[in-house]
Amino acid sequence: MVQLTRIYTRGGDKGKTSLGSGKRVDKHDLRVEAYGTVDETNAIAGLVRLHSEENVDEILSRIQNDLFDLGADLCCPEEENPKYPPLRVTAEQVERLEREIDEINANLTPLKSFILPGGSAAAAYLHQARTVSRRAERLISALGQVEEINPEGLRYINRLSDLFFVLARHVNDNGAQDVLWIPGANR
Repeated sequence: MVQLTRIYTRGGDKGKTSLGSGKRVDKHDLRVEAYGTVDETNAIAGLVRLHSEENVDEILSRIQNDLFDLGADLCCPEEENPKYPPLRVTAEQVERLEREIDEINANLTPLKSFILPGGSAAAAYLHQARTVSRRAERLISALGQVEEINPEGLRYINRLSDLFFVLARHVNDNGAQDVLWIPGANR
């Protein structure tokens, strides 16, 4: 269990932070950018919950916990014989997202156009969560090019953006209230 007795430590006042392993890195380190963007995704999921009905709220509650798992995973670099085994995202978490995507998508109106973010507040926030999770995915992918990462973390964030997309359509009356893109509409 985590127990925080002090909120500030002054340890980051010179632009450095500690990873889960204790290693000090720049606050703009790619690993820190990746888990910081996961945290940003989590904050947006919290905003969506303010506008969500019970079934979507339950899904987002699980996702918020998973995103903390992913942040913990990313903040602990892969190392041999760690003092404490790090928390890692699992294939089961990815598979749960896939099941939820399939269940929600089965009830959606088929797409005939790209969708613009909007329709309802919850849908707009879900689209924002989708785009920020895609940015997190790009950062995690880039990190994986220079350091070893847990591949399940990358799979998780990839599926998560898809889940946010289908959830946005779901909260828009299963797609009936989606705002469709009209190519060249303002020419």
